[in-house]
Amino acid sequence: MATYGKPLAPSPLTSDVGLTQFVDDYLLAYNGGRLREACQLFARRIAQPDVTIGVTLSGALTPTGLGVAAVVPLIQAGFIDWIVSTGANLYHDMHRALGFELVGSTPFVDDVALRDQKLIRIYDILFDADVLYRTDDFLAETIRAPEFQRRMGTAEMHHHLGRYLRARERALGITHPSVLGAAYEAGVPVYTSSPGDSSIGMNIAAQRLRGNQLQIDPERDVNETAAIVYEAKKAGGKSAVVIFGGGSPKNFILQTEPQLQEIMGIAEAGHDFFVQVTDARPDTGGLSGATPSEAVTWGKIDPDQLPDTVVCYADSTIALPLLTAYALQNAAPRPPRRLYDRREELMENLTRAYLEGQRPGDEEWGNKV
Repeated sequence: MATYGKPLAPSPLTSDVGLTQFVDDYLLAYNGGRLREACQLFARRIAQPDVTIGVTLSGALTPTGLGVAAVVPLIQAGFIDWIVSTGANLYHDMHRALGFELVGSTPFVDDVALRDQKLIRIYDILFDADVLYRTDDFLAETIRAPEFQRRMGTAEMHHHLGRYLRARERALGITHPSVLGAAYEAGVPVYTSSPGDSSIGMNIAAQRLRGNQLQIDPERDVNETAAIVYEAKKAGGKSAVVIFGGGSPKNFILQTEPQLQEIMGIAEAGHDFFVQVTDARPDTGGLSGATPSEAVTWGKIDPDQLPDTVVCYADSTIALPLLTAYALQNAAPRPPRRLYDRREELMENLTRAYLEGQRPGDEEWGNKV
């Protein structure tokens, strides 16, 4: 029986058990075991010099404070090379960067009374409605700047926005940067797969009616993200996707491989590492709960790398801080890849490969161009 694993015989917990030992020796089975595997895979295999790491953020993660507490430390340690996030996570992460307060409360409150007091609730988090209005004012003012007055992808738009946020954070004496502020400093491109589906997109839309020229280019985002993955793989490196939640960001980060293989006809095998933390079930057929083995059929995941995939069915607010702390304690920091600064170069490389190649036709699927 030992050939199938190791005995489950933990010692009793004591007051001096550190986080690494806790994860390694006490998260033993079920989704505790999957969380242990995710932490170990990330720290030991993914956070290596030859791996390009993409991370997705969905669900209400940043209102909890985990943007500052967990995502930013991963960026600053060089453990995140590019991000796909819901616009809502980026928007709500701005509140603290602008000096506003969110408070932990309870979900068992009178929502009608909260409405009368002009308080907004995200489950057990509360903040004043004025926080939204003043964040909207900041966005409206910022996107009037000259550098925003043209069509651009979301990575460029977020990069400019991150610069203004960092300036505001410094002016306010805020020590810990926001996700966009940290990404700006580290050259980490941040994409939003559904740019109209958040208060950032809503503000852009409203300002268009006032003559603002900012337009989002979703085609640019599709090609830039594919270019990042192509660059990661073409010289013998590896690509990792680490997915918190599911939804549109999950599909957007995974579709980079079908974009290369199916649409552009560029020979590729799929992402090398896949880690997902989700509460979505696979049997409903939705993308949020789709397993790595199902993703293999789309070319999203390299079938030879299925042992390097982990799905943990848990709340991201539990898994993200544990994975971050484990990685910071067990993996050496990496210099930033600064993929944002290389976007034009990466796009040129992808364009050349696409135009010189051909789509798979009568030949076997995936033949080299």
